[in-house]
Amino acid sequence: MAFTLTFLGKGGTGRTTIAIAAAKSFAAQGKRVLLFSYATGPDLALLLGCDLGGEADPRNVEGNLDVVQPSKVKLLERGWAEVKDLEAKYLRSPFFKDIYGEELAAFPGIDRAIALNNLRKFDDSGKYDVIIYDGTGGEDELRMLGVPDVLSWYARRFSKVVAESDFARALTPFIQPVAGAVLNTGWGSEPWKEPMNEMDGLLAQGRDAVSNPRRLAAWLVTTADPIAIAQAKYLWGSAQQSSVTVGGVLVNRADDGGAIADTFAPLTVSGLPERSPGDWSALVGAMPKFDTATQAPRPIEIDIAQKQVRLFLPGFTKGEVKLIQSGPEITIEAGGQRRNILLPSALTGRSVTGAKFQGGFLIISF
Repeated sequence: MAFTLTFLGKGGTGRTTIAIAAAKSFAAQGKRVLLFSYATGPDLALLLGCDLGGEADPRNVEGNLDVVQPSKVKLLERGWAEVKDLEAKYLRSPFFKDIYGEELAAFPGIDRAIALNNLRKFDDSGKYDVIIYDGTGGEDELRMLGVPDVLSWYARRFSKVVAESDFARALTPFIQPVAGAVLNTGWGSEPWKEPMNEMDGLLAQGRDAVSNPRRLAAWLVTTADPIAIAQAKYLWGSAQQSSVTVGGVLVNRADDGGAIADTFAPLTVSGLPERSPGDWSALVGAMPKFDTATQAPRPIEIDIAQKQVRLFLPGFTKGEVKLIQSGPEITIEAGGQRRNILLPSALTGRSVTGAKFQGGFLIISF
């Protein structure tokens, strides 16, 4: 399993340049590194001084550093070909055969699904110790990383509703013979259970990877510009709502980050020098130790002994945070984002007895 690192910040702050420098830094340490860019445009190729060609497979650019900036159309075609293979395996009469991958580009959110799936594949390959993901750097990227958590919520809510509905009870006796006629394999007496359990397992793996700072972490990138600083602070809180641990702040084109250190406390703020044309050495040498993300405040901590849930929500005020309890779940709304937390069995059935906002933490007691 690889460690995935991404950078969040306003456009124009130098996220792609820093992503390249971070990739070079890890490679210099002997790590097997993949720089995966899902951004469009020629910036990456120009900075690296090579033609990436939009290919879906990584290419080696130096030492143990591979780079890929795939064309979205090629990824769509490859992903859709895999779907068709599965369809042919399980359906007696495939009906997707006349639909082409590029025709799916109009579906909302398809880009995020493709990017997340390719991150998963590169991670599963076992070829890399570190994956640097150069994405949009904003809320779209955080929504992409939050997909497993969101889908888990929908699966929990709607599978229960469907399974317990009168419609499902009436339909269940007919599922097995119908499935036998349509599918190459049949379903058992509980038709909803097996596919839902399989999906739950996959989504749980995704949630665990996103929320584990040893598996994935983000760094904020800003300049001395007040607008860039404000955007970085907003993305800090948004990342926490998406279960992504923010490990620190990089102030690009600055001698040090002391001037804004208080704004992002308790995170470490590091200044980075401006890159000289054709010379990466100074910028690469200024890269911080990215494994310190494990020391940053975690997005969520559950203390069963104290019967508390603590959420770190920097950048938000008490008035911007709303708490809702529904059965075994609590929902936190902050900054236009909603986060659903499934309580552990030890706290299930307990009602919220109090909540306070203190030092950037929302502390919920049961």
